[in-house]
Amino acid sequence: METWEDFVHQSHDLGAALTECVAYQTYDDSDRIKLSDVLASLAFEHSHSARVLLEAGLLPSALVVHRSQFETVLRSLWALYGASDELVAKLCTELTLETEVASKNIPMAAKMMEDLAIKAPPNAYKPLHEFKTHSWGALNSYVHAGIHPIRRHAEGYPLELLVNVMKNVNGLMVVTAMQAAILTGVPNLQRKVLEVANRFPHVLSPVPLSNGSNPSAS
Repeated sequence: METWEDFVHQSHDLGAALTECVAYQTYDDSDRIKLSDVLASLAFEHSHSARVLLEAGLLPSALVVHRSQFETVLRSLWALYGASDELVAKLCTELTLETEVASKNIPMAAKMMEDLAIKAPPNAYKPLHEFKTHSWGALNSYVHAGIHPIRRHAEGYPLELLVNVMKNVNGLMVVTAMQAAILTGVPNLQRKVLEVANRFPHVLSPVPLSNGSNPSAS
């Protein structure tokens, strides 16, 4: 039977393979494409951080980063499909006190999901919708020190829960790689991303981001 250490190492291998698969330049230098690409890169960074924290057994901290991972890949898709030119410009400008203040009215997760439901391809929107439907409440609890992290920290972290959270992290990483593939404009690169993912079925949920991998599950 596979050990937790093997499971973690294979998750890291999946991350490395996905990152290598989409390591191309973006297909143009427009602000919208560059912004979406930076966000996808940041989502990859969050996925790596979450895996490292899970490997160390630091589940609550991993789930805080995991929520940021979700919001970052969500914003990457929103930047490409849902954001107005004005909002894209606000997020692409140089960071100053004035631009920080100006960017505070950018949409949060609920509004971005609404925009994507209308403007994004269904296959791009669906996994994010599934994830948010089943995991958002528990992730918010971890971010805001609610009952989930309090009880888990007091009572310990079952191995099944660690595995399920890692699968969710890995699933969002595949979504991120699919988004990064689109931004390259390389033909059939999304298919190659799926081929990479298919080499690691044991570290991904059979139904990506399904209710069975809810972080609140014990």
